[in-house]
Amino acid sequence: MQSPTHASSRLEALTQFPLLSALRERRSRRFGLGMKLPAGPLAFASRHGPTPLSEEEEGAMIFAASGITGHALADLCYAPGGGGGIMGGLVARTIASGDGLQTVALILINDQATYLIRRPSELPPGDIPQLIELGRQGKFTDLYRRCRVKIKDGRAATPTDPLFNINANRWSAHAPGTTYFLPVNDVTFMYVNGLLEIFNETTGAFVLDERNGYRPAGLARFARRRGGHLEDDPRQGRVATVRQVEQFVTEFVTVEQGMMLQNLGLMAQGLGLGGFSNFANHEFGWFQALGFRLQEMPASRYLGTGPLVSLGMKLLRRDVPVPYAVGLERDGETLLKPFCPPYYPSMSAAVRAVVEIKFGTNGIFRGHPAGSAWTKTSEVTGQIPALSEAAIAATAAYCEYLWDRYGRFPVYLTPYRTVLGFQACHLDAEFYDRFYRPEALAATQREDCQRHNA
Repeated sequence: MQSPTHASSRLEALTQFPLLSALRERRSRRFGLGMKLPAGPLAFASRHGPTPLSEEEEGAMIFAASGITGHALADLCYAPGGGGGIMGGLVARTIASGDGLQTVALILINDQATYLIRRPSELPPGDIPQLIELGRQGKFTDLYRRCRVKIKDGRAATPTDPLFNINANRWSAHAPGTTYFLPVNDVTFMYVNGLLEIFNETTGAFVLDERNGYRPAGLARFARRRGGHLEDDPRQGRVATVRQVEQFVTEFVTVEQGMMLQNLGLMAQGLGLGGFSNFANHEFGWFQALGFRLQEMPASRYLGTGPLVSLGMKLLRRDVPVPYAVGLERDGETLLKPFCPPYYPSMSAAVRAVVEIKFGTNGIFRGHPAGSAWTKTSEVTGQIPALSEAAIAATAAYCEYLWDRYGRFPVYLTPYRTVLGFQACHLDAEFYDRFYRPEALAATQREDCQRHNA
């Protein structure tokens, strides 16, 4: 089993661990102490007991995935029409984030508890300088403790049966001693923020609803041919569909999650831990396990079927209710909420809330309570033009149209989404010694296994 001394030495060695070694030697390594691979040519049962990650190791992993590192440079053009106003956050994490929004939250799950790791926007603005300093000093455990909030005693876990999981992962899923890191994507913040940019007078995009005969998606009165500011002539290349817009938003947010998973893999390599990204792409399984607030709607409406198909589903008793996550609450506190009802009275109010984050009294471009990287913040922000009322009105009209017609926002996905998780463990050297050529494992991997089993 791993000793506390070994854990400390690995953490101390992190500052000297070569980046190129991490890139070359990173592998998915699944078999940990206390595990059992039940059948097949690699069947093996560990003779050791499960050995959980230490709090220090979890803190280092959390820092790699979502640690607060300073302020975004936000080196953009803030002149009218320059696009700089698309920024929605000025505090930086270890991973890049479109528009500084930090749309991906992180859940940590171990045998003792399940935690949400608060993002910078969910922390008191006055705490940000101290948290930045903890990261700079390498005090990852302290930073981890300051940013986490318990949402459940013990291990939250989904069923291991398909389609909650895939067969390849069933033998190792939720194994005792492992720590599971689950990114949770919020699609709504990026969606609304992007709409405010594409519906301004400079971009002037126009969106059609392909589910409704390619009619304008609530934007008819903003069309240029009706005297508005949005370019509805498809020959100008600024016309898109609802599906195209939502697909772009989803991919953009998922790329942020991918950076989080890559950093987890690199940090696991640096710490000498096993770890691998694995399937977490279920519509509601993880949200049920985590205790999210759920709503539901009939499958016909959830899938956007036409009236004839909807009728057929009802007659055949196939129109089952589909649950989906709309937020996370604990002990009377809302921890995660999307920019849509039920946390806002309307989509127009949700749009205004995004505007407030940027240009409200305490917005990042006006009150800047969490600070910035600029030497003269007030001089910079004082010259940043506010969002135009035309862009806000068009965004609100589009969002209200989707909500009124489809009953949710977005319409092709739910506000929150899980795709992949990352499971980390202490490796069992005996498994790798039995089944793998020594030269197939890098020198640091062999050393890690041997030390963990010492």
